[in-house]
Amino acid sequence: MTLSFQKITQGGIMNKIINVSKEKLENSNDTAEDSSRRDFFRKTATYSVSALAAATLIAPVKINAEDDPAITEEKPWGTKFGYPVTHNLYGEPSPYEHHVTRRNTKLLSSGNYYASIAMCPVFDLDGIITPNGLFFNRCHGGTAEIDPNEHRLMIHGLVDKTLVLTMDELKRYPSVSRIHFIECPANGGPEWRGPQFPSLQFSKGMMSCAEWTGVYIKDILKDLGLKPEAKWMLAEGVDNSHMGRTIPIDKVLDDAMIVWGQNGEALRPEQGYPIRLLVPGWEGNLCVKWLGRLEFASEPFYAKEETAKYTALKKSGKAIQHFYANEVNSVITSPCPEKPWTDLKKGDVVEISGLAWSGMGTVEGVDLSFDGGKNWVEASLKGLVLPKAWTRFSYIYKYEGKELLLTSRARDDAGHIQPSVKQEREAVGVEGVYHRNGTSTWAVAEDGKVTNVQVLS
Repeated sequence: MTLSFQKITQGGIMNKIINVSKEKLENSNDTAEDSSRRDFFRKTATYSVSALAAATLIAPVKINAEDDPAITEEKPWGTKFGYPVTHNLYGEPSPYEHHVTRRNTKLLSSGNYYASIAMCPVFDLDGIITPNGLFFNRCHGGTAEIDPNEHRLMIHGLVDKTLVLTMDELKRYPSVSRIHFIECPANGGPEWRGPQFPSLQFSKGMMSCAEWTGVYIKDILKDLGLKPEAKWMLAEGVDNSHMGRTIPIDKVLDDAMIVWGQNGEALRPEQGYPIRLLVPGWEGNLCVKWLGRLEFASEPFYAKEETAKYTALKKSGKAIQHFYANEVNSVITSPCPEKPWTDLKKGDVVEISGLAWSGMGTVEGVDLSFDGGKNWVEASLKGLVLPKAWTRFSYIYKYEGKELLLTSRARDDAGHIQPSVKQEREAVGVEGVYHRNGTSTWAVAEDGKVTNVQVLS
């Protein structure tokens, strides 16, 4: 099909159409040339659709090419110039993708959206990189707008030398770029007692994945000297909430980063411009935005966000404190409530796809169940498989038009296996909102509609 279109563009009918007058173009339906063109497209499209059906594994859409004006008729965008390269000097998505946005709900906000969260449209994404404009956003006092020329990073406490860096001075350190996800520890938490959102975006949209550029903190500490009694680091932001979190020194000296770049450009303001902390694999609340201060000490600081908030209430009534890594997890992104199978017919072949991730290592495999966890088959991992990053999985399925309970279960190379909801509840109860990684399940009805459910057996 591609070769046929190339021949047409280079030397035949298309060139003739381009050279006719506007009047003739508007009345071209009556010309023998246009009739010939439509006949050509009908034959070409019919052949191509037949070849597609024979060559591809997934072909649920049936096309009657000779009756489809999208194939046989010339469209306005093919008869006039598009806008010039000077039209928009910072690119934006097609207007036909206007529905692909972050979304918010009053249920997950302070009421005024200053301390709130905007959820990532996970089901509309491809690959493992989240575009910057869709990356989920969590803030505790609104988005700070900071002049980088007036911003400083201070490093002090149990170091041999206190340091204050401008942004230019910080960027003189050797930079690294790494792909990692960030996940709010409350991702999925609103459903700890049962299904609450008929939506993938609202049930699992508190996460995203990007390529981050910055400097390892351990490389800066080589210049400063770290005192042996330094066991903890406080990271504090300069926004009006002055978010502060304590991080153990082992993680700081492993892979913690100060980042200024995201997916090849500067951080967006809502992602902490000009710099933020990145603690790969650990809960997003630790990745302090609008970073202004790092202080090293021998004891944890017991900041508000690790005492009054971001603790896990156990069945005993006691809370777990200082727990960090996001556990192995997964979710099916297609089908889902936003992407049902209502257009499929019995016998159609379709791809089941989703995301898996682990803050404790690299995803090693994903299993799928069609009956809510009684029986399992192994899915295929596709694309890049990286530590502490999203991993895509896929399974080719022949649609049978019957009820299903679709569940995914991930495992990582550290030996962790995603628990069922029942196993999770037996371990930590139902009161804790954070770090819920029990398997998620979609109920697929006979008509292809998809509902959010929980399997407790």
